[in-house]
Amino acid sequence: RRQPALSSREISSSRKRRRTLPVDGSAMCGDCVEKEYPNRGNTCLENGSFLLNFTGCAVCSKRDFMLITNKSLREEDGEEIVTYDHLCKNCHHVIAKHEYTFSIMDEFQEYTMLCMLCGKAEDTISILPDDPRQMTLLF
Repeated sequence: RRQPALSSREISSSRKRRRTLPVDGSAMCGDCVEKEYPNRGNTCLENGSFLLNFTGCAVCSKRDFMLITNKSLREEDGEEIVTYDHLCKNCHHVIAKHEYTFSIMDEFQEYTMLCMLCGKAEDTISILPDDPRQMTLLF
């Protein structure tokens, strides 16, 4: 009789206990990152991966580049939304789901990013030659 395969949790028992968070019906892995959702200030990534936060794959224990899959761009109420998955290059384990948004509100371009690996960030940039937020009142 064949023995059941070991789960990834049993294989990586020396690592911290594996957590997954459901997002849009798929799972993300907190064991693959140094810090979950690090604050990235105003650094919003439309593509790529924040490799400095990647500790290695909790499933295959390799620390290598990542694949970006399931990339999609959709528009919703005037907002562009880019989503994609970060996958382990070796075993295709889902490390995180990435979401980047872009919109124009009045005279400003607004950007946001939310990803367990890349972090959370937002930025607002004036589309005018002189940013009205930087103007000083003269009396």
